[in-house]
Amino acid sequence: MCIGLVCFTQNSIDEDPEIIQNRIDFHILKSKKDIENFDYPEAQKELDKALDLAIKVDNKERLGIIYTAKGKLQLIVEEEDEAIKSLVKAVDVQRLINDNHNIGSSYKTFGDIYFKKQDYSLALDQYRAAKSKFEEEGLEEKLAEVLICEGITYIKLEDYNNARIHLDQSINLSKKLNLYLTQSNGLVNLSKVYLELENIERASTLANEGLNIAKRHNYIDILNDCYLVLSDIHHKFNDYKNSYYYLNLHLKLSDSLRALKHENLSPEKKVQFLMSEELEKTKKQKAELDEANSKNDLGTLISILSVALITILSLLTLSLYKNNNIRLKTNNMLHKKNSELIIAKEKAELASKTKANFLSTVTHELRTPLYAVTGLSNMLLDEDPKPEQIQHLKSLKFSGDYLLTFINDILQLNKIEANKVNIEPEPFNLKNKINNIVMALNNSALDNNIKIHFDYPETLPESFIADQLKISQILINLIGNSIKFTKDGDIWIRVYKINQENNTYTLRFEVEDNGIGISKEKQDNMFESFSQGSIQINRKYGGTGLGLSIVKGLIDILKGKVYLKSELGKGTTFYFEIPLEYTDQGKIDKNKNSYFSDETNEIDLSKVKILVVEDNKINQMITKKILTKMNLNCDIVDNGEDAVDKIKTNSYDIVLMDIHMPGISGIEATKIVRTFDKELTIFALTAVTIEDKMHEFEEAGFTDIIPKPFKQEEFEKKLFNALNSKKTKSA
Repeated sequence: MCIGLVCFTQNSIDEDPEIIQNRIDFHILKSKKDIENFDYPEAQKELDKALDLAIKVDNKERLGIIYTAKGKLQLIVEEEDEAIKSLVKAVDVQRLINDNHNIGSSYKTFGDIYFKKQDYSLALDQYRAAKSKFEEEGLEEKLAEVLICEGITYIKLEDYNNARIHLDQSINLSKKLNLYLTQSNGLVNLSKVYLELENIERASTLANEGLNIAKRHNYIDILNDCYLVLSDIHHKFNDYKNSYYYLNLHLKLSDSLRALKHENLSPEKKVQFLMSEELEKTKKQKAELDEANSKNDLGTLISILSVALITILSLLTLSLYKNNNIRLKTNNMLHKKNSELIIAKEKAELASKTKANFLSTVTHELRTPLYAVTGLSNMLLDEDPKPEQIQHLKSLKFSGDYLLTFINDILQLNKIEANKVNIEPEPFNLKNKINNIVMALNNSALDNNIKIHFDYPETLPESFIADQLKISQILINLIGNSIKFTKDGDIWIRVYKINQENNTYTLRFEVEDNGIGISKEKQDNMFESFSQGSIQINRKYGGTGLGLSIVKGLIDILKGKVYLKSELGKGTTFYFEIPLEYTDQGKIDKNKNSYFSDETNEIDLSKVKILVVEDNKINQMITKKILTKMNLNCDIVDNGEDAVDKIKTNSYDIVLMDIHMPGISGIEATKIVRTFDKELTIFALTAVTIEDKMHEFEEAGFTDIIPKPFKQEEFEKKLFNALNSKKTKSA
């Protein structure tokens, strides 16, 4: 009964279509590995096993894939006619089920067969059919490969113009997708085209570029091709020494490749082969001994000993065979797990790219209205507001600045944890800075019936050099936490000196409240839990869950330490210690002077012309008012096409170019401008701050980047330096 149940279970597993499909995929993957190791007989066996299983479950998609794989293998072993038969079967099945995803691969292999048969016109027809399918399905990687094949075929037809076009397309697509194998192959073949067109310099540049990629990634076949092309190039230069050098490298590598491709057997197969040979020799020796043994008794003894030796060798062979089988099964399992890991890695990379794109989009959408908030609040503060409005406007400006900082924190949290955030020290008044923070948060405190007390010793200097933005972030988070967890109580903020070495002060900052407090259990792992993004803590305390992780990260970056004291029902005290460098008040006042004040007489501002390219009407108005206040004239356009036309017909000193606009983007517009004006100062006025996109701005030809919303002082400084530099060059 038990045996029957086991057999039934085993049969059920064997008949499970999903399990059979996994076995089919395993055999296909194993055949690919065997082909890479030049073990073509073993690859054929694996494909035959896969074919039997696919026929058994009538899996037409896998049948098409297997027939295509068999065709490729038959092409490698120079059985072109058999390869055509296999591919005809593949295409018949793929057409039946409309498998456009894989039919392109079949057409491409057809093209490879006709190319090998030197029927280049027919090969081109097949490559075009494959290209059409790859374009329909959006298979850019395969499209890049088939473009190479078209280019090489045109070389054979001596149609070098078409060869250049197709190879250029393949190289550009390969660069976009980081397909280094296809890219290096395209570069080498494109160098052949330019060699035929007598453009030797260009051919040499391309061949060396392809050679570097092939060396870096150990692409042996392409490396071999590179050596031969470089030999021909140096021969054209009459550099016979280097021509012979590269030709010698090509011949040596060709010999190595031939030897490698004839070495078809894996180490395990070699052992089995050698053992079977020895067994055959032993059998032959046994037959000879048997004949001799019939003649004398001594021969009988020798025969017995020989049989015993044969038995021992047979057992040894059997043992080795079993060990090899175990090793093979283990390798198969490892290959399967490796495939699963590759798939998981690809999914993780896709998720990471999706997250980066999401953050980039969200950041841009948040920064654009923030530009209006901070810009308008600055303008209103400068336009003599009513006394009772000043505090409200300052709170609005402070909140806008804080929100911008918060957005940056979301994007840079990983950098904070990795201690990769840059420190930006500047002179500032510490007492005034904390006062501003207290005033900005005071309304929230009053809502909870909280009184904030600020204690700053008279003996403590007020002016220091440090990263005031990061200190503000720390205090805002800590004071905000205290307000959140305190009702009808008090909050005390204290600053005092605990150490001094020359001009370096080590200051202690305390934020104490008499709120609900934190349990001992939570205190032990408070910072660690937040740094790990604990969902439970985020839900319990509300907010974003970033507060204390950012506090700890920033304090570490500022070379400080943070501490926590708390008791349930009695309140909490956060305190941290950081070093700050003392400076005098005069340095801070000097730093506050406008670059474009009335006293500025180094630049004739009336002759300065600036072009603002911005599609958002509010942002246009804000930027124009800021520039007008700086005594600078500007023109405004709202799209990239008009910007290019304006620059062509006018002489501008500076262009402030937005990135995201209708029509062509700021990046595309700048690329066009750089085709006819290399010297014009173009600033990317952008809300995008994702680091992996910054290289796009550099490649497009931007002079510098001004992130939105910008700090007034930084904006003025960059414009002033650009204009001053231009004046110096023209002087």
